[in-house]
Amino acid sequence: MEIRPALFLDRDGVLNKDRGYVARVTDLEWVEGAMETVAAFKARAWFVFVVTNQTGIAHGLYTEEDMQAVHDHLLFEFGAHGAEIDRIYHCPFHPDGSEPRYARESLDRKPGPGMLLQAMADFPVRREGSFLIGDKPADIQAAHAAGVGGFLFEGGNLASFAEWALAAFEDGSR
Repeated sequence: MEIRPALFLDRDGVLNKDRGYVARVTDLEWVEGAMETVAAFKARAWFVFVVTNQTGIAHGLYTEEDMQAVHDHLLFEFGAHGAEIDRIYHCPFHPDGSEPRYARESLDRKPGPGMLLQAMADFPVRREGSFLIGDKPADIQAAHAAGVGGFLFEGGNLASFAEWALAAFEDGSR
């Protein structure tokens, strides 16, 4: 497989509207431009990964199986629109979790870079050409800790923002 850049995307607040804990398929509402963003970067032959903290699992609000059903639906919907996501990485851990199995620190939990580093170990990612779009400072911290660029998305059309971020990134702004 050829070495390629990657677009890392947070899930809640970037691909879908953040409604607190998105634990069911019925909770999903896509952010405007989300599918177009993924399709545009796939057309450029980029890898596209989702990296998402799933604290609700650690707090016992939903299970990993519930989350997987949401992710399966997400992958299906994006794929049906010609916007294939290469892989979704998630972190179910939180040090203050109420579920003992998930109540711990983890390098995977953003702002830790673990999910991004795992994606770069699993796929031939060109790190210096890659960046993340997230909606929280912890997302950007994780990107920088993993050695990739990071852009803070504060709402609006994700496709327009992603094109702006790509131009800024290529100009060396981030």
